[in-house]
Amino acid sequence: MTSDSKKRQYFGATGKRKTAIACVRLFQDGTGEASVNGMKIKQYFDTALQVENALAPLVIANLKGSTDIEATILGGGKSAQSDAMRHGISRTLLLLNPDYRSDLKRAGFLRRDARIKERKKPGLKRARRAPQWQKR
Repeated sequence: MTSDSKKRQYFGATGKRKTAIACVRLFQDGTGEASVNGMKIKQYFDTALQVENALAPLVIANLKGSTDIEATILGGGKSAQSDAMRHGISRTLLLLNPDYRSDLKRAGFLRRDARIKERKKPGLKRARRAPQWQKR
């Protein structure tokens, strides 16, 4: 696969969490830069924990300083976006080298976290919260 803007080889995959969808591109020969929606990753995410969480698969694969990451994220909140990016990076690393599978699987980065908000039910205030019972 080739990037149109820079004509560099990359591996691409999609990661998801709740309603957040991250399309991730991993460029092999890079300087360790990561960008999300055109911004640097530290500017985009609010906390250092979210940045650390998103880049955790690169730490496991020992590729943190040698690859560039470019992500486009839609939907969800910042925490879910961080998890979606982590899922996408993990999937791109498998395309790069299938030997990373055991380490990433052990860390739980390859499984899509399918927990989403439950829908509101009729007659209830929220998904399960019922109105307070009133004797009279």
